[in-house]
Amino acid sequence: MDILSLDPTKFIDLNTMAVIFLFLVGFIGGLVSGFIGSGGAFVLTPGMMSLGVPGTVAVASNMCHKFPKALVGAIKRYRYGQVDVKMGLIMAASAGIGVQIGIKIQQVILAMWGQAGSDLYVSLSFVFVLVFVGGYVMKDAIKCARCGGEEETTALAKRLQKIELWPMINFPRSGLRISLWFTLPVGFATGILAATIAVGGFVGVPGMIYVMGVPGLMASATELVIAFVMGLGGSINWAMHGMVDIRLVLIILGGSLLGVQLGAIGTTYVRPHMIKMVMATIMLIVAVSRGLALPTYLVKLGLMELPESALSLLKNVSFASMCLALLVGSVIILGSMWNGRKAQAGAAS
Repeated sequence: MDILSLDPTKFIDLNTMAVIFLFLVGFIGGLVSGFIGSGGAFVLTPGMMSLGVPGTVAVASNMCHKFPKALVGAIKRYRYGQVDVKMGLIMAASAGIGVQIGIKIQQVILAMWGQAGSDLYVSLSFVFVLVFVGGYVMKDAIKCARCGGEEETTALAKRLQKIELWPMINFPRSGLRISLWFTLPVGFATGILAATIAVGGFVGVPGMIYVMGVPGLMASATELVIAFVMGLGGSINWAMHGMVDIRLVLIILGGSLLGVQLGAIGTTYVRPHMIKMVMATIMLIVAVSRGLALPTYLVKLGLMELPESALSLLKNVSFASMCLALLVGSVIILGSMWNGRKAQAGAAS
């Protein structure tokens, strides 16, 4: 048995407030997942880590709860005609390879630098990817809103679709034809990030939109198919190394299954650019939260010195930022649903 799996410090004591917080994090993570197609891990993993859950356990437990939630969301949005099953399964194949490699990377980091090194790696990855992707998506969402909310296929996607590189694949549901070789990198990057930091959707969804030219609504729904396949394979691997805390899984899953259905319904009432706006807003706020947590891990590794009072302040501000991200995300989603439904009812009358 893996020696790391015997370490009791991986697990945390759960009090009433922690359980309530995790349930709410799960609910909003599910709400976000159903709405934007990402697994919601960029909310859930930092949320667990803000309570003191080690990075590897947060990643593994989040991945374990992901596949049943993603399945529920995918079925719900398939009924609305938003899922490209063919694309989801093809991309899931390369994502599955990325997941297994990502898990190996995490294990190497854990063995070389311990839990603090792993936590630092997870948080650094979050900050870098969230700022880069979140900034780009926000810029595109603002541009899309200014042009009346109509989506346009990016110049990159148009160029790639014109390249005849065998084998070419038709995706009738998404209305595009593209080489298999341009889908594989997007799927692989989604998988490797999902395994290392439990987040693949905010790479997979923008990748499908900006690289492949998939419509935003279709990309966000199809990502749930990929998340299901990745989550199932990754959970088995992580569980074999004793990194899954089943208590965390069940608590966040309870909230997520509730939220994911509400989020999926919300997509029928909003314009596609609103999905991008929600994704970008939450990403950037969570990036701030994870950035504030970095000094704590640097101190544990002996790479930095800070008084305990400063570390405590940073921890509290990081936690408050995380709560702000959850609040802002849920308000935007629920507000968009309310306005969209009101406008639809007005048009019908």
